[in-house]
Amino acid sequence: MMLSQYELEALLLSLKVAGVAVAFSLPVGIFVAWILARCQFPGKALLDSIIHLPLVLPPVVIGYLLLIGFGRRGIIGEWLYQWFGFSFTFSWRGAAFASAVIAFPLMVRAIRLALEAVDTKLEQAARTLGAGFWRVLFTVTLPLAFPGLLAGVVLAFARSLGEFGATITFVSNIPGETRTIPLAMYTLIETPGVEGDAARLCIIAILLSLISLLMSEWLARWSQRRLKG
Repeated sequence: MMLSQYELEALLLSLKVAGVAVAFSLPVGIFVAWILARCQFPGKALLDSIIHLPLVLPPVVIGYLLLIGFGRRGIIGEWLYQWFGFSFTFSWRGAAFASAVIAFPLMVRAIRLALEAVDTKLEQAARTLGAGFWRVLFTVTLPLAFPGLLAGVVLAFARSLGEFGATITFVSNIPGETRTIPLAMYTLIETPGVEGDAARLCIIAILLSLISLLMSEWLARWSQRRLKG
């Protein structure tokens, strides 16, 4: 199936936005997942609930909150623009930011489950041999949790590919800049006589999501086999 220029542009932009979203949220996701898996503190349940809010809130609400927080005249966005000349508004960077926020809970949950499956006695043994916190983290904990970490990355990437509501609310629907596959489909659906083109994009989106989910399932099973022996 040959892709048209419109379809190819939307596909490449979607891959770019999803890739950047995952790359920049991964370090934060690992940090938050480690805190939830290894630490006990007052307010942990509240923190966990806040992190998972994007899963239950309408994406439009997330987009609106991002707009009033990080828009050109937002609480934080105005300061970023005045001091650094940087703005998320009407930019693919804003689309990546919105996708990262929406997909973040899925990433954290997968990484947290992987970290909780790691035997803490192995970490304690490494510390008794003189290894510091960071060395234990990078040579023991994360390697053992690596399949789950990969599964979290794949799930977040797949979710970022399908993000629509927060993106169109936060950064609008701009051709070549923020028009990812979901927004491109929305544009075609609103245009009379191009139902076939919308169906083609729908097939592309389904294939990308299916591949991502199959990969995530395979990584989860691999992780279980690895931890069992």
